[in-house]
Amino acid sequence: MTPLSVAIIARDEADRIADAIRSVAFADEVVVVDSGSTDGTPAICRALGARVIEAGWPGHVAQKNRALGEVSHDHVLSIDADERVPAALAARITALQRTGWGERTGWSMPRLGWWLGQPLRHGTWYPDRRVRLVDRRVARWTGLDPHDHLQVDGPVGPLAEPLHHHPYRSLADHLATIDRYTARHAETAVAAGVRARPWDLALRPPAHLLKALVLKGGVLDGPRGLAVAWLGAAHVQLKWLRIYLRSRETP
Repeated sequence: MTPLSVAIIARDEADRIADAIRSVAFADEVVVVDSGSTDGTPAICRALGARVIEAGWPGHVAQKNRALGEVSHDHVLSIDADERVPAALAARITALQRTGWGERTGWSMPRLGWWLGQPLRHGTWYPDRRVRLVDRRVARWTGLDPHDHLQVDGPVGPLAEPLHHHPYRSLADHLATIDRYTARHAETAVAAGVRARPWDLALRPPAHLLKALVLKGGVLDGPRGLAVAWLGAAHVQLKWLRIYLRSRETP
């Protein structure tokens, strides 16, 4: 069996970190990098057998690279505290541990998002394929905070079994996350030289709605699909508005 580590970053995730750790019980090691939780998250992780590293918060990309560097094994599954590895995906990964990866240096998997207790199988939330299983010797996290992605040097294979994602505890949490993430994204985007024009504000939100509801079939998810599409458009609108305003404050 090829040994496997799981890397997770967390802060104040006491209400859901246990489910994440239990879902990867098949792994040889779970490492949690905690950035100052005050709700007992580190104690919960340790009680479930995870190794906890308490560190400051340098940003999403930097923190995930720190977690990638702290694990003991070269083959790593990276998940977030709001994600779960269901039985089918766990079995598929375990099979890879037995048979080996061949020439692959990483594996991507679809991500099935849940919103207010129900899965969304259409729209921009699915299949939302992500690279999460990698050989860390040729992998690194990149992107503009808070949007990160795992980049791998070498061939990446596709897995069919989805990773489950529970990104929001409630509608209020969803709205608060939109506010927090768009503020952070605008800051990093403008620092990287991104600028917004009036047509970004006018065209990008309706383009998101068209893509989510029509091109990717979000209407098939019913009221939840409609709600998530509209919230996605609001996210896009606020992000580009903040980039537009911030870019005019920054020389």
